[in-house]
Amino acid sequence: MSDSGYRILVVEDDPHLAAGLAENLREEGFRVETLGDGNRAVEWFDHESCDLIVLDVMLPGRDGFAVCSELRARGTLTPVLFLTARGDPADRVRGLESGGDDYLAKPFHLQEFLLRVRAILRRWEWYKSSSASAPAATLRFSGNEVDFRAFRGRSWNGEEQELTEKEAMILKVLAEKPGEIVSREDLLERVWGYDVFPSTRTVDNFILRLRKRFERDPANPQHFLTVWGVGYRFVPGSGS
Repeated sequence: MSDSGYRILVVEDDPHLAAGLAENLREEGFRVETLGDGNRAVEWFDHESCDLIVLDVMLPGRDGFAVCSELRARGTLTPVLFLTARGDPADRVRGLESGGDDYLAKPFHLQEFLLRVRAILRRWEWYKSSSASAPAATLRFSGNEVDFRAFRGRSWNGEEQELTEKEAMILKVLAEKPGEIVSREDLLERVWGYDVFPSTRTVDNFILRLRKRFERDPANPQHFLTVWGVGYRFVPGSGS
């Protein structure tokens, strides 16, 4: 898809920053909408859609973390790039684990912002294109089944599973290399981007979520194996 095909929503309560971001994104060929309130951003998705949300954390009405969490709870999978004046590591963890795709602290350089926008869109296109057709669209292993297009699955005991975007992306990366070791750094690169902070703990937490969904005994995993000091290895087992 060309840049002119992408629609970006900028949610930023500083009108000068919002206008500047929108102007530069439009110069790059993107279509841009702007909002300055968290509640209005959630309501906007009742009738509209976009390919990326540039979301300030400190917003009137509802903060950016709450906006992202609400959209994810509704099933909205649109990628989110958080903007914030707060660079505290705990805030970065919260942003990523609430469903964000990247996190950029103010003040930032325009070129870095544009690079991150393109990186997020590129990763999202990879996921959609690699999950577009069977058999790549469906993963089956040891009684589990995952539909990468619908972000849904069914575990070995028959329970329906609604995957988050990041859970599905991590599983997709691991499933592309069955039996091979995939480092935490590679997972961060493929799923979040080149220098997302923090690194390993975020990946570990998502692996724990996948184990709870699909392992018969999450404390003694058979499919999502830890390779200590390196990363993880996905072993499909029977029924793959």
